[in-house]
Amino acid sequence: MGITEKIADIEREIARTQKNKATEYHLGLLKAKLARYRVMLLEPTGKSGPKGAGFDVVRSGDARVAMIGFPSVGKSTLLSKTTETKSEAASYEFTTLTCIPGKIHYNGAQIQLLDLPGIIEGAAQGKGRGRQVIAVAKTADLILMMLDATKGPRQRELLEAELEAVGIRINTHRPNIYFKVKKGGGISFNSTCKLTHLNERMVYQILHDYKIHNAEVLIREDATVDQFIDVVLGNRKYISCLYCYNKIDEISIEEVDSLAREPNTVVVSCESDLNLEYLIDQIWHHLDLIRVYTKKRGEFPDFDGGLILKRGTTVEGVCRNIHKSLVDEFNYALVWGTSTKHNPQRVGLNHVVEDEDVIQVVKKK
Repeated sequence: MGITEKIADIEREIARTQKNKATEYHLGLLKAKLARYRVMLLEPTGKSGPKGAGFDVVRSGDARVAMIGFPSVGKSTLLSKTTETKSEAASYEFTTLTCIPGKIHYNGAQIQLLDLPGIIEGAAQGKGRGRQVIAVAKTADLILMMLDATKGPRQRELLEAELEAVGIRINTHRPNIYFKVKKGGGISFNSTCKLTHLNERMVYQILHDYKIHNAEVLIREDATVDQFIDVVLGNRKYISCLYCYNKIDEISIEEVDSLAREPNTVVVSCESDLNLEYLIDQIWHHLDLIRVYTKKRGEFPDFDGGLILKRGTTVEGVCRNIHKSLVDEFNYALVWGTSTKHNPQRVGLNHVVEDEDVIQVVKKK
């Protein structure tokens, strides 16, 4: 029996098993096996096939956004409308056969937008160009899920299931679980909170299924079986996702209002240029980027050449962004802005900067 058939068998068994306290242990073991087989399918080794590789697209700009969607949802049109790149768009499916990059200029940042080929159902099993599309999606800072507003919610559910199957976790965080494989000593299991989904026996059996017999496990939140398996595998990607419903000019105002009220959602019409500026605003917001300005002693800040950074960046990160040697020469920094109580404030390398802060780095004499 091949891996695909084994995956299908496990999925059917999970679907027909009633979910209650008595079956939690059995379901947990099935999910562990399912995750292991999916990894084997997508990342085969030896002569079983090449590892799924992405398209040959060089990363550029301050952030990368990957458009994911079924064929003919408007990805190519959106790329053409928001960047200087022209991507072929037509009324028939599979117009885009490779990855086409474009660049959005916003708030002084350059955001790389990737028009990926349309996903078909079963992409997680390698159908179509699913492996290449998913490999690129894993390198993105944000996934822009393009959806057709004239179709029902099933399109979104299918895309989320495809991403989930290949280890992409959208709009969630890495579970607060400490896990480390050791060379000996058996398995050490502890938790700092009450667990309602996991127990020590289940953890031991899951680790045994992955041939891990020596490890340290510390669970700091009420994690599920799936979350624990994610930590054990260690190859999961946690990426923000923005849902974009296109073709709103073809549905009623009431339907548009209902879609627009969903979390992490923007409604647009690429053909009619409706709400595209707001979409770019939301892409910036979901990328969680900030802009920090630098200044030299006795001079005005350089408001034309700000640094684009991830929110939560420290002064050390700013220094490394300017030049890696600056950290070794660092004495202190003066910061003006919302991250300080008074302006200017003298800070060290661990100070976290905020959007629109101005920073002056003072080197050692």
